[in-house]
Amino acid sequence: MMREILGLSDDPPAQRRWFHDDYFDLFVWEAGGEVTLFQLCYGQDSSGRALVWDKARGLFHDGPASAPDFAARFEEAAAELPDHIRREVREKVHEYAGRRISVQARRARFRREDWQKDS
Repeated sequence: MMREILGLSDDPPAQRRWFHDDYFDLFVWEAGGEVTLFQLCYGQDSSGRALVWDKARGLFHDGPASAPDFAARFEEAAAELPDHIRREVREKVHEYAGRRISVQARRARFRREDWQKDS
């Protein structure tokens, strides 16, 4: 299950949050109590692939295609996320995993910002 990493600086006007387990890193930006952007990094080292949703630009995927059990693993890992974050991310994960929408690939590999890297 993902646990929140505390002590992040905010990205005004948004508040940044980071949730982590051994397979996922979920980075969330919230403004006014609403999720405005998330990056769900995943895989063995959770550094090369990410499902990215931006309220202004839509859904993207960075890196190789998702693993077959991607959505099921997320369901299990997300059990203790705050409800509004779990609902928002879950909806996009299932849209992507079910291929109900066409998802544009932005780049061959997800690139983390310095603040998103383990110390």
